[in-house]
Amino acid sequence: MVFKRLLGSLGVGGPTVDTVLTTGATAPGGPLSGQVHLKGGSADFDIDHIALELVAQVEAEHEDGEVERVVAFERFTVGGGFRLAAGEQLSVPFTVTLPWETPVTELYGQSLGIVLGVHTELSVAGAKDKGDLDRLLVSPLPVQEAILEAFGQLGFGFRSADLEYGRIGGTGQQLPFYQEIELTPPPQYAHAVEEIEVTFLATAGGMEVVLEADKRGGAFSDGHDALTRFTVAHDGIHHQDWRALVEGRFQQLIEHRSAYAAGSAYGHGDPYAGHHGHEPGHGHHEDHGGGHRSGPGLGAAVAVGAAGLAVGVVGGMVAAEVVDEVGDFFEGDNNDDGDDEGGDD
Repeated sequence: MVFKRLLGSLGVGGPTVDTVLTTGATAPGGPLSGQVHLKGGSADFDIDHIALELVAQVEAEHEDGEVERVVAFERFTVGGGFRLAAGEQLSVPFTVTLPWETPVTELYGQSLGIVLGVHTELSVAGAKDKGDLDRLLVSPLPVQEAILEAFGQLGFGFRSADLEYGRIGGTGQQLPFYQEIELTPPPQYAHAVEEIEVTFLATAGGMEVVLEADKRGGAFSDGHDALTRFTVAHDGIHHQDWRALVEGRFQQLIEHRSAYAAGSAYGHGDPYAGHHGHEPGHGHHEDHGGGHRSGPGLGAAVAVGAAGLAVGVVGGMVAAEVVDEVGDFFEGDNNDDGDDEGGDD
């Protein structure tokens, strides 16, 4: 999906830019390659720099509820310092490395409803403009896929995925937001938890996994979140019993919830409560289930089998609301917002 725009700040006759990403999805921490195609305008222009900016559509807490924001989370300079002659056509190849915490946008080839993009900024004679915007596709790392498959083998189903603005306290999180992949429990655990939220915080040396169990309260009880964390390595993936590991960590969540339920009767709280919120200044949300934007899981069928957790769509059709949302975002409706959010990392 490629969108070309005349550089408005340069007026009629200015150069145009068209960035084409290498087809297919890349993985967090992996290379992103492509070409920036430039076409000269009606006169010669000095190109100060060509920059790529990674942006994400995230949900943020607001006094009126959750709002969507466009957040820039990485920036690369891929060229510049040359003159583009009138009418000249020039291509600038690039290869950059995605941050390890880059969110996953698809699983088994199905969209999760996560919106990421690449803005191309062309600086010409001191004037800057976002000249192009392209959709960024990111597939999971092998260890991320193994953990999600293990959940599927245990009977969990995919519900939705979103990006939350803020930080998870006590972790090594680097980006100004984190991804939550929401899973529904199998029938035997439905009485204990409403959903499980999985967050991956990857680094070059391994990956921190944050699991949060959400149970909304009834008329005479309060909903409460319990949390556990563990770290896994990228190597040796085929020698790990992922199902046993995930099942063990999930059992810890159940125990934490039970401990809280027992302690609350005597005025004691869960020692893990509050760790999976925002740092001071970002607020803290207790009931995750009510305010999240739904991805394709809202109208999607979830197939769980030998392959683990899979994301399927009813009737084989992509949910229309996801397509519309992605399309609106990449038409440039939110470009101005992106300018305001840069530098958060």
